[in-house]
Amino acid sequence: MIEISFGKMLLLALIALLVLGPEKLPGAARTAGALVRRVRNTWDSVRAEVERELEVEEIKRTAREAAARAEAAQAQMNATARDVREAVGSVAAAPAPASPEPEPEARLASEMADEADEPAPERDTLTGDLFADDPKHAPVKEPPHGIA
Repeated sequence: MIEISFGKMLLLALIALLVLGPEKLPGAARTAGALVRRVRNTWDSVRAEVERELEVEEIKRTAREAAARAEAAQAQMNATARDVREAVGSVAAAPAPASPEPEPEARLASEMADEADEPAPERDTLTGDLFADDPKHAPVKEPPHGIA
């Protein structure tokens, strides 16, 4: 802003005293002070508004970039899903082998049943837990850390 030294301010006060006189000088000083205060408040509000607009533009730019990244990720995910569907379709269309190999879980369960001469435990239909009703094979529940 404008820099006014003490000497210049003293010179301005002396000129104002000569021009206005001692009766009108206090009123003129109050009016000048109010005018300077109003100009300063207006300048501050304009500066704050410009800063808010810049922040809003920055947020909008960030949102546009995030939307573009999300669209790119969605397109990549769609392409991957399409590739997986095609692969599953080609596997489903392929003829089944003549003697199917039992799945590892079923083979393991049947081997365990043969070794123990017990029927294989059935999977709990509600929780999917294989050993829900079999206390012999149920997992051990450990206390939380720090509690004995």
